[in-house]
Amino acid sequence: MINRLILIAGFLTCILGCNGDKAPLDNPSQGNIVIAADESFHPLVTQLTSAYSGIYPNTHFKVVFKPEQEAINMMLHDSARLVFVTRTLKPNEQAVLNQRKIKGAAEKIATDGVALIVNKANTDSLVTMDELNGIFHGQIKQWSKLKGGNQTSPITLVFDNNNSSNLEFVLNKFNVKDVKSLRIFTTHSNQEVIEFVRKNPSALGFIGVNWISDSDEPLSVELARDLRVMGVSPKANPTKRDDYFQPFQEDLGMQRYPLRRPVYILSRETHPGLGGGLINYIARDAGSLIIRKLGLWPRIPYDRVINLTK
Repeated sequence: MINRLILIAGFLTCILGCNGDKAPLDNPSQGNIVIAADESFHPLVTQLTSAYSGIYPNTHFKVVFKPEQEAINMMLHDSARLVFVTRTLKPNEQAVLNQRKIKGAAEKIATDGVALIVNKANTDSLVTMDELNGIFHGQIKQWSKLKGGNQTSPITLVFDNNNSSNLEFVLNKFNVKDVKSLRIFTTHSNQEVIEFVRKNPSALGFIGVNWISDSDEPLSVELARDLRVMGVSPKANPTKRDDYFQPFQEDLGMQRYPLRRPVYILSRETHPGLGGGLINYIARDAGSLIIRKLGLWPRIPYDRVINLTK
């Protein structure tokens, strides 16, 4: 009898010990995951994850900001559960997940815009898509070739990183294959682009608009100081100011701003976990209010019910 009791106790200990070795799976209300995001979405991702953790204190997000391609590579190699980027996976990237029998998912959450910023001393705050095409194909190199400007120096194009979504988006938009002949300068972040433009009247900077569009955020207000956000016209020969549009909420939502782009969350999650909880909060819950607050256009607006009483 004693031997049987010892065997049973040992069996139960083994079962409990084996189960204890397995880390519990995260779920929408608790857990820890890594998120990678393109650096141009720093304000957006920071506010969204902070708000979610405020609702669910047992959730923790380690957010890593990288150029877009590096962020996607982190997810493909299981170093991040989710990524915030401007595109879906390419076929060769999806193949990496397929080899691991991971379906993956892509959720569009918003429409964003690449903002063109110039020094406040530069009075040229309007540009057409044709003129931008000429700039990126080396046909327009001087500010004096643009209408309405007071600068005579060469145009310096300023981006946050060689592999950033801002640069890739603009090059694809204008079908640029070779940048060797262009006067391009890259920094290390969108904030550094802003600081460079603030000091250099000849600079034309390209940033994610969420860096400067939140009028309630002190950093956003400070960063927007001493800058002009250029209006961009899709017309070759605009005749009035209303032919130009800026990358702010209404012009993004009405699809009038020519340099708009989608914001996606890509996921490799294989169970109903914390990543899915965050996506649902952003795409189908109050997270869209934060997107709207930041000046972007949420894909699914958050319905608010207002009861009026006499």
